[in-house]
This record gives sequence, C-alpha cells and structure tokens, in this order.
Amino acid sequence: MNKKIIILINAILILSSISCTDLSEDVYSSVPIDKFFVNEKNVLMNAGRAYTKLQSYPEEMTLWSLTELASDEMVAPGRDDGFVMDGGRWAQIHQHVINPNNKILRVAYEYVYSGISACNEVLYETESTPIVFEGKDKIIAEIKILRALFYYWAVDNWGNIPFSTDFTDKSLPVQKDRLFMNNFLITEINENIQKLEIMPTSSNYGRVTQSMAYTLLAKIYLNSFEWTGVAKWQECIDACDKVINTGAYQIENDFFANFKAKNENSLENIFVIPLHSTFAKDNLYWYALTLNDASRATFNFKGAMWDEFVLEPGFLDKYVDGDLRKESFLYGQQKDKAGNPIFIGTEAFIYDPNIEVPNFRKKWEGARCSKYEYQDGLEYYKTDMENDFVIFRYADVLYTKFEALIRAGRGGEMLSDANLMKIRTRAGVVPYNSVPSDQEFLDELGREFAWEGHRRQDQIRFGVWGDVWWDKPASGPNAKLFPIPITVLNANPNLVQNPL
Repeated sequence: MNKKIIILINAILILSSISCTDLSEDVYSSVPIDKFFVNEKNVLMNAGRAYTKLQSYPEEMTLWSLTELASDEMVAPGRDDGFVMDGGRWAQIHQHVINPNNKILRVAYEYVYSGISACNEVLYETESTPIVFEGKDKIIAEIKILRALFYYWAVDNWGNIPFSTDFTDKSLPVQKDRLFMNNFLITEINENIQKLEIMPTSSNYGRVTQSMAYTLLAKIYLNSFEWTGVAKWQECIDACDKVINTGAYQIENDFFANFKAKNENSLENIFVIPLHSTFAKDNLYWYALTLNDASRATFNFKGAMWDEFVLEPGFLDKYVDGDLRKESFLYGQQKDKAGNPIFIGTEAFIYDPNIEVPNFRKKWEGARCSKYEYQDGLEYYKTDMENDFVIFRYADVLYTKFEALIRAGRGGEMLSDANLMKIRTRAGVVPYNSVPSDQEFLDELGREFAWEGHRRQDQIRFGVWGDVWWDKPASGPNAKLFPIPITVLNANPNLVQNPL
C-alpha cells in the first residue's frame, strides 16, 4: 500500500466532532474509552484523528491563505467582471486592515484551534487507557509535538492566545502571552523529542519524528527575538545541527521533486501533510484557485477554474534570468500539452505578471502558481491533487541555520557548506561567496519558499512588514498580529483583543 495512505486510513476510520475554539469539548463518540482501546491498533487509529486536522491547511480559506495574502507574494484582486472581490475580505488581509469579522480570519483561527482541541482529546484518551504496549510513550510524544505545531502557528499569528492542555477542564481557557508560550513550546518539545523515532521510514511517513520536532524547535528559536526580545541564535543553530547530523536528508537535485504529484520519495521533505483524492478530498486544489479556464489546454483539466489567487506583481522580479525556481509560476505565452502556443479565438493566451488596475484585474493578468505538479485530468472535487503538502524541508533547515549564523555575526562559517550551496546551484544560480545583505537574503527566502506559508513570518523578522508594496499602504506595528476573531472574543470573556 502507498505509504502515505497508512496514516490517512487509520485516521479516517473513527473521525469525531470537535469544537473549533472550545478546548474542553465533550467526547462525542458513543463508544466508551474502556471498550474502544482494547489493543495497540485502536490507540494508533485514534491518534490519527489529530493528524487529519492538518489536511485543510492549503485550502482557499484557512491559515495558509490568510498568511500568504497578507504578504507580498500573493493577492486575490477583484476582476474586471466583478468576480473575486468577496465583500472585500481578501483586500482587507492584503492591506493589513483586517476586520475581526473577516471570514478568512475566523476560519484560519478555527483551523488552528480545531487541531489543538483534537490533540488535547487524543492525549486525554491515550493517557487514560490502561493498555500498555511498546511505543505508547512515542505516540503521546508525537501528539504533544503536533499540538506544539498548532500552538506555534497560533502564537506566531495571534500573539496572546487562549491556552489549555487539559481536555477535562470545562472552564474557558485563559489568555497567555508570547513569552509564556515561547517557554511552553520549548519545554514541551525538549521533554518529548527523545521519545520520537530518529530516522524517517515508510511506517512514520507524515508523522512527527525527531527531525520534524528539531525543525520546529529551530523555527521557534529563530523567531524568539521577535516574540520575546531575547535572541536564541545559538540554540537555533544547535537544533538545526540535530537534523543535519542525522544524515537522513539531502537537497534534491531537482527543486520540483519536492512538489511532484507523487512526492513521497523526496529525500528533502521532513514533514508533510499526506493528501489523497479519495482519503483527503477537497484540500489541495490550487489548479482551480489560481488558473484561468484557458489553462485546461495545458493540463487537460476538466470543469471551471476559479481564476482567483495570483502572484503579486513585482515578486517575479526577485528571480534573475535562468533561476529555475522562477518556473514555480506561469507567465508569458502559454502552450498546450503538445507545446503549441494557445490562442483563444485570435487572441494569444498570455499570463501577464503585471496588473494594471488593482481590483479590476483583466482575465489573464497576474502570474499563476505551478509549483506543485498538476497531474493530468484534474477536476474539482472529483479528481483532486495527490501531492503531499510540504510543511518543513531540509532547505529550510539549512537556510534557518544560515540566517541564525548571520544574525550572530558568523555567517561566513557556512558559506562553503556543500548542501547550502546546492540550494542555489540546483536552481541554476551561483552560490553565495560572501554573506548576503538582509534584503538579498529575504529575497532568496522568497524565491526558495514562495507560496509555502513562510513569507509573512520572514517579512516580519526582517523588519519590512510595515513597508509599502503592491496595493498595500504602509502599516503600523499592530499589523504584525492578526485580530482575534470577534466570534471568539464574544465566546470567551477571558480574552483581550490585539491592538488594531
């Protein structure tokens, strides 16, 4: 059986309802714990429910789209036919003037807390069962670090957040600040990391491993100065070295091997969300989100495209000619499957990277994303994309270490690292022979990780979040945190809104 199906089947067998924002929701299963957890297989199946909460990450209205649209690499401007405006929700996000009633804000928040709730429930059930078997501590450690990932997203995007780890606590969760959460996450990961499997295998594909946990820890240390005012550069470097020293990962020769429809065998991907057209339907449908109907001739798609998310004008200029990563986007004259130029009537089908008038976009304006391979014959909700969505990969570990070294004044120590150089040479550009400027390295992070959910955090860390960019005015420091959705505030009087 395909190795990514293992976790999906186990998880889907016993899905249950979990509240999105109430961290102490009742157990809705009609099967008592002492009747269900009768063997190791049942415990493993139940743990999979927490993993399924990851699956909606790359959807149209969830955490990925919230952070990407707020950055300088993706926009969803209204078209000249009146489509996409969506009540101004997308423009609010891009212009950093988000109303706490914004639907995408609410859905993204619910996504994160649905994951936290599921982890709390699974941990309660797993720790409550009297069944003892080899590996039980590992399962508990996995779910605790998976919960840490969801909390990492919460504290990064909302700062001061409701916090609870006790599924049996029926009181409304209290709000904790970034310093508390930073310390909690570091402690939680360090206390559980040694219980995890060290090496990636077919049996732990898509699950939390030591390398995933150390990568998460490195990202927390990298952002510690922004979150708490205390730099943790050496701790970040040490966490990256833990991943590097496993020898389990390498920079793929082909950048796009990490994003193929069948990317399970990538030696670069450290942690992915396994997706499948049958077992994880309606999660990854970027072909519909970004492309125009005319692209059906290129990819043999069926049905209508939504023609919605495009690359922000100007972002393509960050790539030099010959940078293969530029092929993550479609621009210029489009061709059919046979390589012939496409014409619609007498008009050449050309994706223009520019947009002349914001919120009045012409149908083929804006470069489109093709980073994840589109398999033949896709049709929304009938034949979904099968690519596993990448959360962490080895290139991120190397660039995280490089950035921490630069910030510690030691960037030159890594310039001769063969794997670091390969990130650029495989893209067809020369490796760095000196420490890059902040602007150059931020641009490089954009080129390497475009549309992977990195950009907002990187821009904040490099101090440019308040800058002016396409159809976005200057924004103040309050824009670094998203507002807490009004529905959440109304439901929990313990919470105080972030400064707007």
